[in-house]
Amino acid sequence: MGLQARSKQRKLQPCPVPSAFPHSPPPLGPRLRAAPSGLCPAHALTAYRHRQCACAVPGCGLGGSGLAVQRRAVPCRPLEQVATMPVQLLKFIKGKLETQLPSHLQREDLKQLQTGLDHSNKYFQGIVILSYPLTKLGDGTDFFKIVLQDDACSRINSINVLIYGKMAEDCAKLIRNGDTFVVAGFKVAESPTAREDGRHACHLQVSEEAGSAIYICTQPSTSPFSETTSASVAPKYVYTPLNCLKDGTVVNLYGIVKFFKPPYISKGTDYCSVVTLVDQSNEKLTCTLFNGNLESLPKIYKNGDIVRFHRVKIREYNGQMQGITSAGFASLTFDGTVGAPVVPRASSKVYTFIDEEQKTVEELRIWAASNLSVPGPEAKLSDVKPMMFFDLTCQLVGKAKVDGSSFLLKVWDGTKCPYPTWKVPVEEKELEGDKALLHRLRNVTVDVLAYDNHVQLAKSLKIGSFLRIYSIHTKQASATNEDISSHIEFHLHGGTCYGRGIGILPENNADVEELKTFLECVDLTDSQNMENMSSLELGDTFDNYTDLESPLQRCQQLSATVLTDHQDMSNTMLKTVLNSRAPQQYRIRAKLRSFKPQKLYQSVKLHCSKCNTLQEVPDGDAFDLILQGCAATAPNPELQSMSWYESVMWTTQEEKERKITIHFVKHYEMLQRPENTLLMIEGGTLKEIWKLTRRFKCVIPVKSKEDDLELLDLSAPFLLQGNIKYYGCKKCSNPKSIENLSSLAEKREPSWEPTEIAQVLGIELLQYVFVMKFTLVDGTGALNAYLFDYEKFFQIPASEILTNSFLQQKMEMTMNTLSPPGRKLDDLPWLECFIKSYNVTDGKEHQVYYQIFDTTVAEDVV
Repeated sequence: MGLQARSKQRKLQPCPVPSAFPHSPPPLGPRLRAAPSGLCPAHALTAYRHRQCACAVPGCGLGGSGLAVQRRAVPCRPLEQVATMPVQLLKFIKGKLETQLPSHLQREDLKQLQTGLDHSNKYFQGIVILSYPLTKLGDGTDFFKIVLQDDACSRINSINVLIYGKMAEDCAKLIRNGDTFVVAGFKVAESPTAREDGRHACHLQVSEEAGSAIYICTQPSTSPFSETTSASVAPKYVYTPLNCLKDGTVVNLYGIVKFFKPPYISKGTDYCSVVTLVDQSNEKLTCTLFNGNLESLPKIYKNGDIVRFHRVKIREYNGQMQGITSAGFASLTFDGTVGAPVVPRASSKVYTFIDEEQKTVEELRIWAASNLSVPGPEAKLSDVKPMMFFDLTCQLVGKAKVDGSSFLLKVWDGTKCPYPTWKVPVEEKELEGDKALLHRLRNVTVDVLAYDNHVQLAKSLKIGSFLRIYSIHTKQASATNEDISSHIEFHLHGGTCYGRGIGILPENNADVEELKTFLECVDLTDSQNMENMSSLELGDTFDNYTDLESPLQRCQQLSATVLTDHQDMSNTMLKTVLNSRAPQQYRIRAKLRSFKPQKLYQSVKLHCSKCNTLQEVPDGDAFDLILQGCAATAPNPELQSMSWYESVMWTTQEEKERKITIHFVKHYEMLQRPENTLLMIEGGTLKEIWKLTRRFKCVIPVKSKEDDLELLDLSAPFLLQGNIKYYGCKKCSNPKSIENLSSLAEKREPSWEPTEIAQVLGIELLQYVFVMKFTLVDGTGALNAYLFDYEKFFQIPASEILTNSFLQQKMEMTMNTLSPPGRKLDDLPWLECFIKSYNVTDGKEHQVYYQIFDTTVAEDVV
């Protein structure tokens, strides 16, 4: 199962950034203005008006000069003019390189790196923050890739460096993360991965054949007793405040933990942890972190901890910035208590931490103490009351399996619960732990029942380990008969809402050391003499196991879904639903035994609300073929620069010349800012169109006819906005003149919403929708219910899922939680749903169908 589609039939990942447009000056036409040579289409019109371009788009070619500037090829300098050896290993002496670089070389920073410029007398210097394994290309050439960080740039501060040939082999042997890397004689080219990795739009190409030279200043070996590298050569990382984060960037940051979910198994063997951070800017950032290795996730023990994250990828979703792990992610965690030792808890064996960063940690501690109220709901067993949620630091002395979806943990913290507590009946053979110790501690231990997703971790815990159990619920249970008084039960409910989970604390943790000291001093005499006053024995602890409660009544079996309406309706068993006439509505509680389609990308369809039909989402190849066919017809020069739009056209420098025309829609006779602009394009390829959608609000592909522009065939999208392609229904649409767009442009503040654009163009807009079949069971019966949902159920817009890898991963995780692969039916979570039955008659055949409605996945499921 997964959203990875077949390569030729569906491309789910965002399209790679295309290379710069090739241009050549066109002849002037009746209404045609010439685009400057080497100018990117994103600035073509602006550059013509102002006669210069100050943009930083790679390949633009103007660089602030006039129209006469031409791109020129610069021959590489001979190797002997750059350095005597291609790769040199140097040292820093008092902050400077021991060997002076050639005098003709000048340092270049990231802001100055562009394609088409002369970099022959330049060098670039950065810190190695990531390196990839040495590989061989198809022709046998050695290839080595590293990522450099430039301190001088605060936003996009890293760049890929591609090293070829003998230099790749040499560098792979020498380079380590944290080294200072200097390169001269490099070539600058557009990076096809910039959109995915958030690094610089260009990359550097380095080889001995090109006359490149490399200087490496390596770090000294670290002491075996310390993993912190020497401050004299440690890389100086740039840290981004939370109020300066930008979508698509990869950043380093510091923050205070305001909320967190301890690591839990999310998909297969992967672990997930959710952390909400805040800093002095008072901005919040929620990070969802994944790793197959539990030790590689941040070691956060409580709210108020300070964290340092390196290489977090920032994504904007629903107007909020979110962080996810990217290649090379690493973290350090510190106790947030003012005055506590600044000792990092690292997620990797090698890291850097300098004196300046210690000051950062201390400043965050002081700020948090004055400005944040982040004490966790921590309590001792002696402080608990009925109906409270709290965090407990304790020691595990026994554990046992109860049933398929619950597990018993016997814990103590040296204090005594003031209320009678529930002793869970289990079979003696199931109980692990020292029987003599368990008997001696029987009146100071409590039984905590962990449910659902916590069971697997609970099973793996070692007797004697120290734990912090987050968000334990104390439930007061009524007496079952007159001879037994009421008692308190301890539950760790399923899910991760409110940070529910189990954390394993190391022996050197300050709280553990304090707890161990306290436990050694506990006098058990009083508690043993007061056995009958404070501990409720529901039969003997080792009585034969009996069922605790029926599954539908267990309060701990929280639903993985939430009802959004009709909460007053009572549950109906599936057997009753199946035996009832349609149409009706029901509230049910069931488990998801299976679902279709298993390949989740196949669940996304296009729906016409007018004719109520569904169709598959066309793949990108079909769109590209339509564009290629339209590009064979040259744009009509008579349709350039009308009253409501302004045009620019140029001819490509391909083997088969192609004319491209862009029409910029005006607002009150003026062009808007790119992010507010709608444009129409003729003759563009799919890659070129995707590039324009990154810069402009809306892009409409059009073609010329004799007296007007018109939309393409409705097999192609009539509108592209961001990463979303909008389609129209062929059956219900009645395309109108493209000039109708001028009525929207005349509005005071044109919003260019897809629904408005479709309406004025006579298009019946198709909506993206999830269509799935769920097989639901509850022990009394099984039925197939259809999910037909735009974004409510998954809380994910169906229109964005095919092009957003973050949302794809979220949907996969959701389905793996609702129906975990390989689990027994008893281990599956419960789903509360509303379903409605309806009749469908096909000829003489009559069938009853069921559809899910007013139901959404619970927020804590993923």
